Amino acid sequence: MNRRKFLQSSALFSGAFALSPLELAAIPRPQASLRSPEKARNIIFMISDGMSLGTLTMSDLYSRNILGKTSHWISLYEDRKVSRALMSTASASSIVTDSAAASSAFGGGIRVKNGVLNTGPNGEKYLPIWQQFKENGKKAGCVTTVTITHATPAGFCVNSEKRNAEPAIAEMYAELGMDVMMGGGDEFFNPEKREDRKDLYSVYRQKGYQVIQDASGLENLNRNQKTLGVFSTGALPYSIDRANMNELKNTPTLADMTKAAISQMKDHPQGFVLQVEGGKVDWSAHANDVAALIHDQLAFDEAVKTVIDFAERDGNTLVIITTDHGNANPGTIYGPDATQNFNSIADYKYTNEYLLNKIHADFNLQQVKDWIYEGNSIRLTDDEARQILGFYTGIEKEDGLYNYKKLPFKLYSEIQKKHNSVGWISMDHSGDYVEVAAYGPGSQLLKPFVKNTELHDLMLHAAQIPQKQKKIS
Repeated sequence: MNRRKFLQSSALFSGAFALSPLELAAIPRPQASLRSPEKARNIIFMISDGMSLGTLTMSDLYSRNILGKTSHWISLYEDRKVSRALMSTASASSIVTDSAAASSAFGGGIRVKNGVLNTGPNGEKYLPIWQQFKENGKKAGCVTTVTITHATPAGFCVNSEKRNAEPAIAEMYAELGMDVMMGGGDEFFNPEKREDRKDLYSVYRQKGYQVIQDASGLENLNRNQKTLGVFSTGALPYSIDRANMNELKNTPTLADMTKAAISQMKDHPQGFVLQVEGGKVDWSAHANDVAALIHDQLAFDEAVKTVIDFAERDGNTLVIITTDHGNANPGTIYGPDATQNFNSIADYKYTNEYLLNKIHADFNLQQVKDWIYEGNSIRLTDDEARQILGFYTGIEKEDGLYNYKKLPFKLYSEIQKKHNSVGWISMDHSGDYVEVAAYGPGSQLLKPFVKNTELHDLMLHAAQIPQKQKKIS
């Protein structure tokens, strides 16, 4: 080696260690290119709505301990198949977002106030990303386990000053010509349930859509037609209830809908974009319902497998897997019996929602205790049974989002905690940073820490579509 060069390089090397941390931080670092060297023909954006890190952790623990396998999401980390990041989830009005503002950050590329979809404080509207991709010739769709008109799918597709304007959002999808839309929400399409008596199913059929309303309909879809699949009034059933109740088995899983949506759009010459939402992960967190939470997260995880299997075969598909915000921050609690207690969740047959809905004011204490043991293998004390029964006799009352019947969700989760070692910090959204994983062409553009709005730009860069002016009115 040339001695002079060696000494010069040694001086530079040793000099670096003489710099202060602030000076080191100021040294320019290579930046990722804003354009992907490989073009993403398709994009699949997956959202486990309301997934705190504890939810991802517990579903993987359950999968390992009870099912004997690593969850697919965590396997992607173990096998180093994905780029990984933390993401801040704030909205324009709060460090804690709702789903409408969160989806608008992904969909419109801007932070808006909670409660609105791609709409600014003065009514200005921002172009939803699925509309932009359709303008560039791609097919676009959404599948979800809640109503297809709910905030998360709507945030990629429409502008609305009110996230709850679901009857109007159902009409907007038809006007925009979205290619595949699947989920719940019959009350927003059915003339017998809409206040204005409009028959939106007929509107969609007149526009050339095939309309399906049960899982068997997914098996014979015409690839040459757009698809509207509405499988329930309100949200689809929780996964654990669907698995254990025969009357629910003809509703599709998230993986079923995802596979069908990909099949419908994958041969389009200009490619497709698809949003996949595990919406009932959020609802179960609002209810502090651990069995519902874990099983719906695992159902989302099966959809992850469906998507990654396709993306690996295809080679031209960018997959983004994330959540829009945390919710209730559940987690396992230290103790000598923590593992055994957590594993007892495998004995739960139903959601807390189903269990508590079956209790009536005329139950006696023994009937309450017998029913809870049948559903969860938990032996209540007389005092616990009396507390639960108080909610049905008017003595006690509990509020909460998606708790329409004022059921004792919080009380019962506290009782369960003694047996399953799972605790919750609240019954609502949280502002913690969340996980992002990206696979396929464009995944290298994911920085280690991002704002939620940056995923909007990442999708456009990966597909090599010029960024349009976000504000459209």
